[in-house]
Amino acid sequence: MHLPHEAMLLRIFLGESDRWQHRPLYEAIVLKAREAHLAGATVLRGPMGFGKSSRLHTAKILRLSMDLPLVIEIVDTEEKIQAFLPVLDEMMQGGLVTLEKVKVIDYRAGPEAEASPEI
Repeated sequence: MHLPHEAMLLRIFLGESDRWQHRPLYEAIVLKAREAHLAGATVLRGPMGFGKSSRLHTAKILRLSMDLPLVIEIVDTEEKIQAFLPVLDEMMQGGLVTLEKVKVIDYRAGPEAEASPEI
């Protein structure tokens, strides 16, 4: 797959405990993105954060949270990202979604990725 130098970054902020069809929402979004043949997706877990409700989510020992903040980042062409937004809208009940233009410097698989089987 080739990515143009001018692409879009879709960033999705949600909670670890968010669900869609009895599965973690972050997992469902990544699998849908893969199904839609988007260039790639990464899930990042935050040790602390808050959202619209201002409720603090933290990984500190004294305040264990089962709902740590997560960010999913997906980069692809503007057309493919725009086509994915209605799918994402159907899946999300809360959270934040942002879009920004990005410049792709390099996009390639490493040698170990070509040799390993797909999940």
